Amino acid sequence: MDQTTRFRPIVRKEPRARPRRGRAMERVASGLFALTVVGGGLAGYQGGRANWPLPTWVPEPVSAFLNGTPASAPAGQERSVAYYRDPDGKHAYSAKPKRTDDGRDYLPVHVEEDVSFEERLAAPTPSAGSGERKILFYRNPMGLPDTSPVPKKDSMGMDYLPVYDGEEEDGATVTLSPGKLQRTGVRSEPVERRVVTRAVRAPGTVKLDERRVAVISLRSESFIEKVENVTTGDQVRKDQPLLRLYSPDIAAASAQYLSVLNEASGPGGGRPLLLEGARRRLVNLNVPAEVIAEIERTRKVPTAITWSAPRDGIVLERNAVEGMRAMPGDVLFRLADISTVWVLADVPEHDLALVRPGQAASIRTRSLPGRTFNGRVGVIYPQVNMETRTTRVRIELPNKDGLLLADMYADVEFAAGSDKPVLAVPDSALLDTGTRQVVILDKGDGRFEPREVKVGERGNGYVEIREGVEAGNQVVVSANFLIDAESNLKAALQGMASATSEEKPR
Repeated sequence: MDQTTRFRPIVRKEPRARPRRGRAMERVASGLFALTVVGGGLAGYQGGRANWPLPTWVPEPVSAFLNGTPASAPAGQERSVAYYRDPDGKHAYSAKPKRTDDGRDYLPVHVEEDVSFEERLAAPTPSAGSGERKILFYRNPMGLPDTSPVPKKDSMGMDYLPVYDGEEEDGATVTLSPGKLQRTGVRSEPVERRVVTRAVRAPGTVKLDERRVAVISLRSESFIEKVENVTTGDQVRKDQPLLRLYSPDIAAASAQYLSVLNEASGPGGGRPLLLEGARRRLVNLNVPAEVIAEIERTRKVPTAITWSAPRDGIVLERNAVEGMRAMPGDVLFRLADISTVWVLADVPEHDLALVRPGQAASIRTRSLPGRTFNGRVGVIYPQVNMETRTTRVRIELPNKDGLLLADMYADVEFAAGSDKPVLAVPDSALLDTGTRQVVILDKGDGRFEPREVKVGERGNGYVEIREGVEAGNQVVVSANFLIDAESNLKAALQGMASATSEEKPR
């Protein structure tokens, strides 16, 4: 490739001349596109419920279109200034003429140029003469206790809002615009009849049934000759042999009883009182009945006595050792029947009124997850623990499988409350100050009324309402505290207005 070919100059072609009509159409289309972009941006700005005035770059025709008012006042009429805004479009405003730090004047915003997006988004207001709805009066747009029989503007140029026939409000009713309802997330539910139950929970401990515990002890000095092959934790049956012992006192009493018994069976017949006294001495030494019967049958004094289990149960304690000397009162064996056990629950004092004898209770233990034992309240102990402010409640449980062991920890739950349906509202619908309980009634069309109520039982996410509402009433369950705050503000403003009117000279 030669130099001439490589560095050939570029020849630009002149564009074809377009017809004059085509260029005019392009300018019109461009203007419509710009106006569409501006209108769309302002509509998005308006949809966000912004309450700030329009930016500085909004053309006057667009502002007039959105406001629904002429862009300028009629000729010869003075335009009133609502406020002054920053010349750079910042969120800075002033009620009086003002300058920026660099000496530039704030721009005036006239009344007809101000924009209230929230009012523009509301439904169109029919006039009084249209025959559709009758306008009773006009109220202050800021919620102040000020009304007017004719259309009017407040000091900031905002239009008074019309109140139609059937929408009269008393001093407690609060009206919110659709935009504010959407932003705050107000939600209502009907008042219904339902069963309100409250679960009373308390910690508990598994204990042995005191009526099913037995001990083996002696009433005289004895010597243990033999202990059967029974250890702690073994299951024993009633009358099963446990040990053999020798007691000098029992041997002497047996010899005396045998002597009187032989005299009573002789020719003289003996004395019945002596025979009964000798037998009573053996009984007082806790000699088993079968040992006394053996003496009467064999007419011999036994050298050792076999001691048996008094009931079925588990050996909880074994202190007997072969060859040991046992003194009166020493516990040699301790037995317990665990087919039925107790659960002692510590119920808080403030929940004690919800628990009664015979009430059903469910018990869960930490060692048996997923397993629930059902029982009933047997006894409520007649005293309150001074340190913990709790009262013990006893529940009897069958324990045929022996899964519940003594001193286990348990979680006890009592099903408290009535089985009859009552008027109830969700917990979130109640505003409780401690001395005053209030719900917010939804009257529709953005109107709400605080209503003082009397409450009853609480449970399973609902609270009983005894006075103040009826079945079918709509109550606010979400964002009700905001409505209550606005209601309190309205009441305070009305009080201030009434006080001001009383202070004015007549």
